[in-house]
Amino acid sequence: MPYAMSPTMRKQPFRVTLLLALVLILTAWNALRAWTAFAWQPILSEFGSRPGPGTVILISLSWLILGLLLFWSIQKGKAWAPHFLLGTTAGYSVWYWIERLVWQNPHPNWQFAVIVNLALILFILFSKKSLVREAYERKIENPKTK
Repeated sequence: MPYAMSPTMRKQPFRVTLLLALVLILTAWNALRAWTAFAWQPILSEFGSRPGPGTVILISLSWLILGLLLFWSIQKGKAWAPHFLLGTTAGYSVWYWIERLVWQNPHPNWQFAVIVNLALILFILFSKKSLVREAYERKIENPKTK
């Protein structure tokens, strides 16, 4: 009888590993952003930064929590992880562009930002297909017995 690997020992596709790295990088970025806004709160308030430091802390902590939850759900292979991935991707992209267009000074490199944003979204969509396929294969491999 062949040895069947447990779901925790199964090697993940490389795309999923890259996706997890991307989630961790963005999560760490928001943790650093929240900590920096908290540490420099008096200076940011003095110079009237937009948005205020309290708003930056709140938004960054929200994305930190969502990033950790997303990382955990992908790592554990939760069935809802691909849908949560799409929701957080759309939300993060919308938040990024709202912050860039509303609160920040105009940047001359908007074309580069659009290209990178679209490339990341395409990568995430392809990685989502790997997550869905992996979950489907896991269901067939381990059918429930009554």
